Amino acid sequence: MADIITPRPGGLVESHRSFDPRVILFYFVLAGLLLTLAIGLAYQQLIKSDYYHESAKVQNQRRILIPGPRGNIYDREGRLLVGNRARFAVTLYLDELRPEFRREYLRIRNNYREADDAGLPSAGQIEILARHSVVQRYLDQVNRIIDRTEKVDSRDLHRHYLQQRLLPFVLIEDLTPEEYARLYEQLPVTSPLQLYTSSTRYYPYGAAAAHTLGYVSINNAIEASEDFPGSDLRTFKMKGAIGRNGLEAEFDDRLQGETGGIIYRVDPSGYRVEPPLEKRTPVQGGSLTVTLDIDMQIAAEKAMGELGLAGACVALDVRTGEVLTLASLPAYDLNDFSPRLGQATAAQINEQGAWINRATQGLYPPGSTFKLITALAGLRAGTITPLSVVECTGAYRVGGRIFVCNNHRDRGDIDLLHAIEKSCNTFFYHYGLATGPDAIAIEARRFGLDDPTGIELPHEARAMIIPDPAWKKERRGEPWYAGDTANVSIGQGDIAVTPLQMATVIAGLARGRTNISPHILHDPSRPVQNPPRLDLPTSQLMPFYAGMQAVPITGTARIMNTPFMKIQGLTIAGKTGTAQKRTPKGTLNFAWFVGYAPVENPQVAVAVMMEGDTPGEDTGGGRFAAPIANAVLKVWHAKQAAPAVDSDAPAPSSGP
Repeated sequence: MADIITPRPGGLVESHRSFDPRVILFYFVLAGLLLTLAIGLAYQQLIKSDYYHESAKVQNQRRILIPGPRGNIYDREGRLLVGNRARFAVTLYLDELRPEFRREYLRIRNNYREADDAGLPSAGQIEILARHSVVQRYLDQVNRIIDRTEKVDSRDLHRHYLQQRLLPFVLIEDLTPEEYARLYEQLPVTSPLQLYTSSTRYYPYGAAAAHTLGYVSINNAIEASEDFPGSDLRTFKMKGAIGRNGLEAEFDDRLQGETGGIIYRVDPSGYRVEPPLEKRTPVQGGSLTVTLDIDMQIAAEKAMGELGLAGACVALDVRTGEVLTLASLPAYDLNDFSPRLGQATAAQINEQGAWINRATQGLYPPGSTFKLITALAGLRAGTITPLSVVECTGAYRVGGRIFVCNNHRDRGDIDLLHAIEKSCNTFFYHYGLATGPDAIAIEARRFGLDDPTGIELPHEARAMIIPDPAWKKERRGEPWYAGDTANVSIGQGDIAVTPLQMATVIAGLARGRTNISPHILHDPSRPVQNPPRLDLPTSQLMPFYAGMQAVPITGTARIMNTPFMKIQGLTIAGKTGTAQKRTPKGTLNFAWFVGYAPVENPQVAVAVMMEGDTPGEDTGGGRFAAPIANAVLKVWHAKQAAPAVDSDAPAPSSGP
C-alpha cells in the first residue's frame, strides 16, 4: 500500500500508511469480547433465568405448615372416647411491631446516652431489650383484661424472633373459655394481639381405658403432602401431635390429619408481605371405631378401684374375639397429657407404677386358673378320666417335700368335677405328676400361652414363660424335678402369662375350642372365629365343664351367687385362682378369676387379675377377682338381646 506524504512547515514532511494491520487485530479482539458478552447475557437471560427465578423465590418466600386435627376414636356403640377440644391462645404478630421496635430502640439508646453511661450496650443488645419491652407492654394489656400477671420469657422471645419470625408469638397458650370471651370482646380488631384457636386432644371419660386409648405428645416434625408446593422453601411448622402409646400410637398414621399451610412473600428483613401466595386448609384425620364398650369398661375400673389394688380386667366376645373391656389399674387421667404432661404428674404416675398396661404387659403366674390346662392335658393323655378320684387330706408329698392343699372345707375323695369346683390342689398334684410336664406344656402352647396374642396395640409382652424340662435346662442349666411338675400343675413356679392371654383361653373354652384371637378394632361384620376344637370326647369334657359351672354357685366363687351379687337370669361358669410370687416386699398373692356366660349360649368371657400389696395377706380369687368379673357381666347382661347359639361346649345339662 502506498505511503501518503504530508508537507509540514519548516520543510518537514510526515508520512501515514492508509491501513495498519494492528487495527484489524484490535477489531477482532473487540468483536470477540462483544460476542462473549452477548453469549453470557443470553445464557444468563435465557438459560439460567429459571435458576435465578428459583433462587429469588427461595430468598423471598416462606412456607408455614399447619397440622390437621387428629381423628376421633369411638366405642362400639358410637360414643366418643377421644376427640379434640378447642385450645385458645393469645398471640402477637411481631412483623406488625417493627415501627414500635424501632421507636423503643431509639428511646432506650437515647436514655443511655443522656445518662452518660459508660456501659452502653451494643446495638444488638438494645434491640433485644426493645423487643422485650414492647412485647411485655402488649402482654400487660392482656393481663389487665383477664386479671393475670404473666411475664415474657426473654429467651423464648429472642429464639422465636430469630428462628420463627413469621409465626405468631404465643403470649398465653391455654386460655379458659371465660378469658377467651373477655379478650374477644375487648381486643381491637386491628391490634397485633390476636386470639388463636387450635385443637388439642380431649378424653371425655378421663382415666377410663387410659392404657388402651393411649396419649399423644407434641410433634415438631409435621410434614406436608407431596402435592403441596414449596418443599424447597424455608419452612416454619406449627406444633402438631403424635401418638405415643395405645391406640393413639398404633394407628397414628390413620389418626393424623392432613397438613395444610400458607406460602408468603417476605421482605428483606424476613417479615411477611400480604396477601399469601398459596393457602391450603388442614383436614382432620380418619376416625377409629374400637371394640370397647365404655359402660363395661367403667364398671370394671370402678369395681377394681374400690379394692385399691393394682390389677387388670379383660372381657372378650367369645365368637369374634372383639375386646369389650381392657382395664388396667392404676391408671392416669389422659387429659393431663393435653397439651403436655407436667413433670409433677409424670412423677406421680411413675411412683404409682401406672405406666404399665397390666392387661397386655403384666406377666403373672396364673395360679389355679391354669388347672384347666392341666385337666385338659390329663384328659388328652388318658391319665385323667371322668372316674378319676384322689383322696385329699390337705397335704401331698412329692419326694421329700410336702405340698399343701388350700381346700380346707372339703376333704376325702375328690373327682375332676369337684377338683375344679373346690380348686383342690391335691387332685392336680397327683394327676399333674402322672401326666408329666411335657404334656402340660404342650397343652398350654396349644392355647397360645407361649406367644403374644397379636392384639392391635403396641408393646404387648413377649417374655411369657411356659416351662418344661428342656426350658429349665437351657435357661438355668438345672434338671427338672418332680416338685417343678407339682408347681406347674397348679399354675405356680416359673409360669408367666398375661391377663389378656387367660381371657383368650377362657373364651376358647367357652366354645369347646382353643384360644380366640383378640381384636381391638370394631367390625360389625367380623366373622365368628373357629380355632381348633378341643377334640376330646364329650363324655370326658362333661365333668370338666360341670366343674366350671359349679364354681360360681357352690365353689370357690360362690360369692357371685349371694343375693346382693347374683345376676338374675344369667348363668356363669368359671375358675378362680390365687398365685404367689416372691418379691422384694415379701411373698404377695395374685387373685384370679376367669369365666364366661351364659353357660347355655356362651357369648362373653372375662379374665380378672388383682395384685395383692401386703405380704402374707390372703388375696383370694374368689373374694377379690370374682366380684369384679360379676360387675362387668352385670352390665353386659343388662344390654343383651338373645343372639344365635354358636357353641361346641357340652350343654348345661352336663353340669351339676
